[in-house]
Amino acid sequence: MKKKLFKNYNFSFDKNEARIINNFCKQAINQMQADSQFSADIKALSSIMDKISENPDDVRMTKDEKTRLTRHMRTNRDHIEKEISKSWFIKRWMMKSVLQQYNNILLTHFSD
Repeated sequence: MKKKLFKNYNFSFDKNEARIINNFCKQAINQMQADSQFSADIKALSSIMDKISENPDDVRMTKDEKTRLTRHMRTNRDHIEKEISKSWFIKRWMMKSVLQQYNNILLTHFSD
């Protein structure tokens, strides 16, 4: 089986997915601003925010941007899963929708 030489990094997000990714990028940037070792991540996430705000129907990402966004979203999803397993009913109920939205975005657009 041959491995693809070039991959397509063009994405088409609906309004809800674009809003979720945009909010995720904002939160991640706010948390990483204090540490200078995350400067490449901040640059990639802010570039993604700009591209999504311009036109969420046709977002062209670089390989680096896609990898960083996917890695951070997967890490956040894993953290939410851990929090859900430890929490009580109301917190679990509130966080379950966020987890489902992240899973849908990761499966639809960023699954390898």
